[in-house]
Amino acid sequence: MHAIFPVILAALLFAAGVYGVLARRNTILVLMSVELMLAAVNLNLVTFDVWYRDQLHAGQVMALFVVAIAAAEAGLGLAIILLVFRHQQTVALDRLRALSDADQPVPPAPSGPVAPGPEPLAPPVPSVPSVPQVPAPSPVPTAQEARR
Repeated sequence: MHAIFPVILAALLFAAGVYGVLARRNTILVLMSVELMLAAVNLNLVTFDVWYRDQLHAGQVMALFVVAIAAAEAGLGLAIILLVFRHQQTVALDRLRALSDADQPVPPAPSGPVAPGPEPLAPPVPSVPSVPQVPAPSPVPTAQEARR
């Protein structure tokens, strides 16, 4: 089998991932595009490992490391997205300006009909410290009370 077919497929996957990162406004779709780019890298690693007939299978080992890094990136990315959504009530990248420079103006809201979104989450209720409970007197006499 020629190595050109998986390399072309990997290039197409990587190009689709780059387009998704540059053109998308939804944070979750950007993370999916990054995962698509990592999949293209994995395909190239395994392709060249098979093509060069490496005895140590270094390309496949590196692909396993990339899979582990991608899983960690997805978990941390989704956790950050959930925290941002709780505070900002949106995951649109062009609306998140809290961490950017204050000199840049905020883009206007989109005009035209807007589809209704989910209801905003209620603010978190502050936790109340628990009051230590005093044990109720037991109706059964203890050993010392029984000796009296």
